[in-house]
Amino acid sequence: MTDSAKPHPSSSSSTESEDDFIDFGYRDVPRNEKKSMVRHVFESVAGKYDVMNDAMSLGIHRVWKHIFITMLSPRPHYQLLDLAGGTGDITFGWLKHGGGHAILSDINEAMLEVGRERAIKAGLIDRMGVTVVDAEEIPFPDASMDRVSMAFGLRNCTDKSAVLREVRRVLKPGGRFLCLEFSKVDIAALAPLYDAWSFKVLPRMGKMIAGDSESYQYLAESIRMFPDQETLAEMMREAGLERVEYRNLSGGIVAIHSGWRL
Repeated sequence: MTDSAKPHPSSSSSTESEDDFIDFGYRDVPRNEKKSMVRHVFESVAGKYDVMNDAMSLGIHRVWKHIFITMLSPRPHYQLLDLAGGTGDITFGWLKHGGGHAILSDINEAMLEVGRERAIKAGLIDRMGVTVVDAEEIPFPDASMDRVSMAFGLRNCTDKSAVLREVRRVLKPGGRFLCLEFSKVDIAALAPLYDAWSFKVLPRMGKMIAGDSESYQYLAESIRMFPDQETLAEMMREAGLERVEYRNLSGGIVAIHSGWRL
């Protein structure tokens, strides 16, 4: 992934505008191609995804997800839609903490297949659904979900505002959306260490463990392109969610955003 490979509207058809392009890491790519590019990234790493999560976060992602699941407040009579749920960590945590029926969804079938196999081994498959879902066009009725979760997935969506509008639409009145995502580090001394880890260590780790350095280069770049805490909070409000707030974890490396449909 080099700057020389970066598409740009000026090098394309004169009928194309900047709105026809969107970020894919540090590159601008045609808007209608991003979903397939993201899908390829996760197909490439699906088999080693869970191992890489432990390695690249030094296991801390498990703490982040535990806090996130606790904030979801699992209840037997609540139904959860887990968007971009990948291999199932949030869905499984919800069920193990007493939550009601859960729907593990993702746009990537390879990731869901790993999640389905994990669910069968854990004896959880009978309490959940597994389905391919594009978070920009959620195929569920209005006001049908008590909770919607999205952990490390919004960053990869093409139209993030559309996702947030769809989330509000499917939430029941009184329902809550929580988003766990990489964010902007708010401790100055931590920033250079985090950058070195992200851009120097992660791609090499990806090459050694998953046989794929470019996908983890994209990961580091996509984090830097994602809206900061306040910007994402405002996007949620614009989508119609209320009582929006966020909580920084690990110095802002990640943040949990919360919003309600009231």
